[in-house]
Amino acid sequence: MLCMVFGQLTSRNSLRDLIVVINAHSKKIYHLGLGKTITRSNLAKANEKRDHKIFEEFAYYLIEIAIKKKAYDDFKIEGKVYTFDSSTIDLCLSFFWWAKLRKVKGGIKLLTLYDVTTKIPSFVHITSVKIHDVNAMVFIPYESEAYYVFDRAYLDFKRLYHINELSVYFVTRSKSNMKFRRIYSNKANQSNGLIWNSYKKCDSFY
Repeated sequence: MLCMVFGQLTSRNSLRDLIVVINAHSKKIYHLGLGKTITRSNLAKANEKRDHKIFEEFAYYLIEIAIKKKAYDDFKIEGKVYTFDSSTIDLCLSFFWWAKLRKVKGGIKLLTLYDVTTKIPSFVHITSVKIHDVNAMVFIPYESEAYYVFDRAYLDFKRLYHINELSVYFVTRSKSNMKFRRIYSNKANQSNGLIWNSYKKCDSFY
């Protein structure tokens, strides 16, 4: 795990690239806790055979520690504020044949729930790149009285209604072809930093 974290932090592109860098600092690897000898074949076997849940559980453990150390009050509201969105990660089909998107292209989606207050990811979910982002909303561990910010790709009224039933608040953007009727509006105090969008189909909050 330490080797893979080192590879991520130093932006290594492959196991071969990672081993080259590690071998260049061979006198330091023992003191870094990486062990005495590291080979590409051993890393490849470990990645193939070891259960990924070990790394996932440890990552959430580290996130919990980081949140406690980083937490501070940015917002004058009760409840946490989260944002949720996805990133597409391209993968080589010759190695990751199961991640096929098109004939010559592969990848996965990394969906992240980001704690705006602590600036630390609190939840990560990986799906096939073919699955629409909105389908990942059911996996989010919602917290009562928390605020969740979504892009317009997550505008699904059935799923948003489910969020509302959990006593959770959400903010999202309306689509240009959405048909709606504004029931009421709240006054906006622009001196507090709220920017009012005058576009006629985006001037309401739900």
